[in-house]
Amino acid sequence: MGCAHLPMGGTVPDMVTRDSVGNVGFTPVGEMTADERSRIAFGKAGVRRDDRYAVAVSADGEILLTPLVSVPKRELLVWEDELVRASLGRGLAQSAANETIDLGDFTQYADADDRESE
Repeated sequence: MGCAHLPMGGTVPDMVTRDSVGNVGFTPVGEMTADERSRIAFGKAGVRRDDRYAVAVSADGEILLTPLVSVPKRELLVWEDELVRASLGRGLAQSAANETIDLGDFTQYADADDRESE
């Protein structure tokens, strides 16, 4: 496990082209040592401050980090519904091109709960 331990007869090019289950795409970035609090710095791997990752551990102890972004629940519909996403895209494009019409103030139609979240 880790970059320093190659399989019997393994070479660095083997590591560059395949992971432990035969997937292509992993590139070694160096060997890292955990500090006294079991933390590992992943700056060499391109990780930046406040990046989020899902963490999975295999039976062999290999650790897989999958980049994540958090989407607020109220915005999830945009990502789940292609028609909503397309409509939003058109609206943003129209707004950027100043192709909008001011229809006035709609706050009179908002619920009290909606106004509290502002």
